[in-house]
Amino acid sequence: MAFTRATIRSLAKESGVEIPKEFEDALVSEHLNARNAYAEEQVKAELEKQPTTKAENVKDSEEYKALQKSFDDYKAEVAAKETKAAKEAAYRAILKDANLSEKGIEKAIKYADWDKIELEADGKLKGASDHIKAAREEWAEYVTTTTTTGAKTSTPPANSGGAKLTKAEIYAKDEHGRYKLSTAERQKALAENPELLN
Repeated sequence: MAFTRATIRSLAKESGVEIPKEFEDALVSEHLNARNAYAEEQVKAELEKQPTTKAENVKDSEEYKALQKSFDDYKAEVAAKETKAAKEAAYRAILKDANLSEKGIEKAIKYADWDKIELEADGKLKGASDHIKAAREEWAEYVTTTTTTGAKTSTPPANSGGAKLTKAEIYAKDEHGRYKLSTAERQKALAENPELLN
């Protein structure tokens, strides 16, 4: 398993822990520093194994140049993966702000043009409002809407009409053994009738 921001978030989610972005940044930075130091040690160790006539000529040798190129290519590949992971995380957040369903988010991520997605210094997406607008237009069939409904009139809330309730009425249960009054209603009734607490 590669050590990426996505991996950190996945492990945190599995553990039920929310990791602040600063902590995530620190973990990734520490990992990259350790990885780079290890890779440099490997290059040095490999070079020390090579017989050389003059120490100053090591950097001019073809072996050193090949190892250095491999190391540079590896660093570029890891940096590209980290950049893509950061872009994906920021884009996913924008897609949620655009009210796309989970299926819509996954499709948008799959077909995203990562070259057109740029990050600001703080890790947020450049032109976020433009991306939200574009996502809503391109993936309109996946945009979800939320509606607010009123209370069901078939079971209106209990109305005591201002009359004082008895202790039995406050703690009355229905045929399923559930309280007829909600916790808030029971607490309110007891606050209005403190003598029932004795």
